[in-house]
Amino acid sequence: MDVLKQLLGRLHPLIVHLPIGFIMIGLLLQWYDRKKKENNPVISIIFLWAGITATLACITGYLQYLGEGYAFDTVKWHLWSGIATALFSFLMFAKLKGIQTFVFLSKLPVISWGIFIFILISFTGHQGGNITHGEEYLIEPLPNSIKSALGFETFEEKEISLNEANWQDALLYEDVIKPILNNKCVSCHNPKKAKGELLLNSEEGILNGGENGFVIETSKSSESELFTRLILPMDNDDHMPPEGKTQPSKEEVELVRAWIDSGSSFEKTIAESGLEKELFISFFPKKEDFDHPNIEISLASEEQIKAIEATGIHIDQISKSSNFLSASCINKPTFTDTDFEALLPIKEQISRLDLGQTQITDDIFSKLIELPNLTILLLDNTSITGKDLSLLASLEHLKSINLTSTTIKTEHLAALNKFKKLQQLYLHGTDASPQSVKLNNPKISIDFGNYQLPPIASDTIVY
Repeated sequence: MDVLKQLLGRLHPLIVHLPIGFIMIGLLLQWYDRKKKENNPVISIIFLWAGITATLACITGYLQYLGEGYAFDTVKWHLWSGIATALFSFLMFAKLKGIQTFVFLSKLPVISWGIFIFILISFTGHQGGNITHGEEYLIEPLPNSIKSALGFETFEEKEISLNEANWQDALLYEDVIKPILNNKCVSCHNPKKAKGELLLNSEEGILNGGENGFVIETSKSSESELFTRLILPMDNDDHMPPEGKTQPSKEEVELVRAWIDSGSSFEKTIAESGLEKELFISFFPKKEDFDHPNIEISLASEEQIKAIEATGIHIDQISKSSNFLSASCINKPTFTDTDFEALLPIKEQISRLDLGQTQITDDIFSKLIELPNLTILLLDNTSITGKDLSLLASLEHLKSINLTSTTIKTEHLAALNKFKKLQQLYLHGTDASPQSVKLNNPKISIDFGNYQLPPIASDTIVY
């Protein structure tokens, strides 16, 4: 019997849309036919079916309330307004058919009935939405200032502020777990709105638990509802936060798990809790890492770009937020040193230049220094030796050079020690090796290629 009750109850979200459709089409036909009143017989039948389907929706909704464990205070307004919607749909049917009902109701004009039913079904639908998505579903995207003006409780967002220097000394609960609970859980679990009689805005509230008991089992995240409800499928009624609310990230959920498993202390630092750094790295400040300098630059004209592209060089905007450009000779393998002159009209805007697989020589270095904002330089698969590589030291933004499969001479690479911003150097397919290249600049990462995957057990299986 319980299975049948749950099955019928779960038909409610499907059936509940039928009376809404019948009522809306009935009201629209009423408005369309407001002068001639020729379609009253049809409209009355529509409201009859609205009443029948609304009654079915009430029955299935009540079964869902019984089977899914909702608190009556949560569903009462939706339930009573749903019953009222069914009742007034039948009364509208009687009104249009000329059937006498209550005297005081029969004196009301049809338009008043229509307005009242429209308000009633809107209120009923809104209450249903509150049950499914939460009471603040509609206003959740609004800024806190507007929410406060509308009389809704607001909670200021708290940031998890960690970095390389302070992460070990930060208090695990106060600086990490509390902001997660504040931002994702406290809007429903606070002194003014304690769903399930659970408060998550304080240490005392967390330890006391709610109507279902304790939400934390010390050192046992798999038995703690504070964690297990976070990882339930989104369509599960017990999933928290409910669907429609802002969900915690995977990193935040993992931190809640780690906090509980480490003893759910409210006083210990991260270091004292013994948690690994990897759990917190995603909350460290993101380093700016652009393919262009972090400065403002003027916009290159369309005419200049079109003239350059007509020579076979491809020009692309690096990002929508920047006027810096990427120039590539991928479609012009015949590019030579003399062709470089074509790029000079946009020399300020070029931050990424791909001259790979072209016909350039070492003379190109004396020309590249005319690009003051050059950041990424690709010279792979060319015949350069690096004789004048030292000239590029004047480019203060240059941070990556690709010399893969070139004839670069190892002795010329020492000049890279003077490069101010260089971070990455690619030397795969050259005569250079870790033994022959010794740079004094620790900021430069050198990629020699020749990657080898470690053997795994399955490699020895013979099929």
